[in-house]
Amino acid sequence: MSKEFSIPIRVYYEDTDSGNVVYHANYLKFMERARTEWLRALGFEQDELARRDGILFAVRSVHLDFLKPARFNDLLQATVRIARRGKASLTFAQQMRRENLVLCDAEVKVACLDAATFMPRPIPERIRAQMNTGGMP
Repeated sequence: MSKEFSIPIRVYYEDTDSGNVVYHANYLKFMERARTEWLRALGFEQDELARRDGILFAVRSVHLDFLKPARFNDLLQATVRIARRGKASLTFAQQMRRENLVLCDAEVKVACLDAATFMPRPIPERIRAQMNTGGMP
C-alpha cells in the first residue's frame, strides 16, 4: 500500500538476555523507534502533534512472529510500511531484519486519539496528505 521506511538498529548488550539474544520485548521498542522516525521523516514530531493538533498515536494491538534470533552487536533494520488505513487508525506491517533475513514479523495497529480525552479522533488531513504523497526521504 505504501513504500517501506527503515532505520538501522544496533543491538547493544543491554538489549539481550543471558544468552546474548535480543530479549523479546525489545523488538517492540525497536519497532516503536522506527514508527517515530517514520513520522519524523514525514515532517511530524509527536510532541508537536499533541500540542498543535491535540492528538497522539497509541498502540491498540500487536501481533509478533519471532522467526530467528538477533544477537549482541548485530546491525538490524527496523522497517515500517502502512498495511491498512482507517479513519482514526493505521495498521503497520513491520519487520526486524539482519541483512535480508527476517528475524521478526509484526502487525501493529495504532489509533489516533484525542490527547485530552483519549477518545478516537480522525487522523488530521495534513498527516494523511503527507502519507499519500509519500513525503519521505
